[in-house]
Amino acid sequence: MPDPRSSTSPASRAAGSVRTRLQRAALDLFDEKGYDGTTVDEIAERAGVGRTTFFRAFRSKEDVIFPHHDELLEQVRTRLATSPATEANGLVAVFEATSLVLRHYVDEGDLAVRRYHLTRTVPSLRDREVAGLRQYQHAFWDHIRTWMPDDLQAKLMAACVTTAHNTVLRQWLRGEVADPWATFNRAMAQVRELFEVRGGADGATVVVLDGAGADPAQVGAAVERALRARA
Repeated sequence: MPDPRSSTSPASRAAGSVRTRLQRAALDLFDEKGYDGTTVDEIAERAGVGRTTFFRAFRSKEDVIFPHHDELLEQVRTRLATSPATEANGLVAVFEATSLVLRHYVDEGDLAVRRYHLTRTVPSLRDREVAGLRQYQHAFWDHIRTWMPDDLQAKLMAACVTTAHNTVLRQWLRGEVADPWATFNRAMAQVRELFEVRGGADGATVVVLDGAGADPAQVGAAVERALRARA
């Protein structure tokens, strides 16, 4: 199956390039002048575009910092909605949806790192980030409660999934982990153990893969280690 990114139209690629230029220009100016001291006009000028082009790409200066939130949230909801309402399938959907968000930030690289450091210093951006996290958590809860009858437990699991993901992401953003996927898999395993989720009614083990070029030999070795540890 062809990579869907390869079929992106020239217009879409150009729009993406403009958005990236605006993001980098904004972050450079925020470093130089501070967030509050930077205007939309200055960002547009630094990126080599007009004010109108800026507002075609972003609704506000704040949106430059969180350009993909709505898109990512919709991807998460879509992935969760495609899963049958059973514990085993639902759990896989939750972890795969969570990995979509982590993959996006890892692929962004230095842009994600610079955004992280900026949000640590600007209270309004931190508030916006927290509000976004609540939306993710609510999406997970809304899905988990379809197969977890105890509503409180479903809310607790949604909170744990969100917290585990954010902990791993922040560790990677701070340069504390070299392999965020290995750390992510360990974190999700802890969530499963915390809620004593062991798979379907037949006791089958649930294996969740990121799918980003996984080496079959490495996957097999990881499964073998996990089985030995459980034994």
